[in-house]
Amino acid sequence: MQSQPITLRRYTKFLCVVTLFLILLGALVKSTESGLSVPDWPTTYGKFMFAYPLNKMAGGIKYEHTHRMLASIVGLLTLILAIWMLRVEKLAAWIKRLGIFAFLTVVAQGVLGGLTVLFFLPVWLSTLHGVLAQTFFLVIIFIAYAFSIERHQRWNIEEESYNPQFLRWAIVLMGMVYIQLIIGNIMRHDQAGLAIPDFPTMGWTFFPHFDQAWLNRINAWRFENNLDPVNMGQVMIHLTHRAWAFLILINILWLNKIAYKECLDRPLILKTLYWLNMAVILQITLGISTVLSHKEVYTTTLHVTTGAIVLGLSFLMVLRASPLTWRQFKALTTKQ
Repeated sequence: MQSQPITLRRYTKFLCVVTLFLILLGALVKSTESGLSVPDWPTTYGKFMFAYPLNKMAGGIKYEHTHRMLASIVGLLTLILAIWMLRVEKLAAWIKRLGIFAFLTVVAQGVLGGLTVLFFLPVWLSTLHGVLAQTFFLVIIFIAYAFSIERHQRWNIEEESYNPQFLRWAIVLMGMVYIQLIIGNIMRHDQAGLAIPDFPTMGWTFFPHFDQAWLNRINAWRFENNLDPVNMGQVMIHLTHRAWAFLILINILWLNKIAYKECLDRPLILKTLYWLNMAVILQITLGISTVLSHKEVYTTTLHVTTGAIVLGLSFLMVLRASPLTWRQFKALTTKQ
């Protein structure tokens, strides 16, 4: 495999960072409930987006409009990346197709963002918009890794060791984190973030009863705090989010056990796992703080952003634990 142009390699990493910042801005829009601060699309109060006066960007408009402008910039950067990749000679066809897919994904993401405004933020559409943002982030990470020096150097290793058990559990972890982000998106957009407003108890008990009296207790607290009542469905999606987080933690602990027993000769995997451990600890802390602070804006926003970081790190760990060819990957993951 030939090394890739250094400028293009750095550009892919830059796009990863910008995409993560875009996710942060999107989370801030939701945390401040600014999604309809600009009620039209693709214009901004009837003006071309980039022609809207900066001195009018006050209140929720500054969050929503800034998010739109950065999203447009990310779309342009992705278009440049796709064209750039298509023009690079001797670049593998699958990588070029990945660049095209990234551009189509970011276009779909932009359209979904606009539709959420035009249809007044329906839960299913807003959730799809949030999940597709995380998917686009993974695609950009994949492209950045495909151009990385690390991947190029791995081609020159004659016998790189792999552990099928670790790889399978790493893939399971990435899938679990992705599902958790879907659950989290549904919870946020269904206004269920405080459907259970206490921690570590759940409705002021360690053993929820799931009856009307339990729900009434929660809604009494919400009434006292000027919040709308919730139904049992909202409570269940919140409870599912907590339970799934616990299962992810168990998976992380199991991966650590395998790694420090079987993967000591793979320092990059151990390094990735270390940062993933730190990110998961931070994410759990932010999740608890989100509830206890009654969804304080910046705490909630950081919780969503750290979720994207956990997803990105789990995907990076899969990439580092996997062989470089699909044939080897398939053989390893199906190996008993």
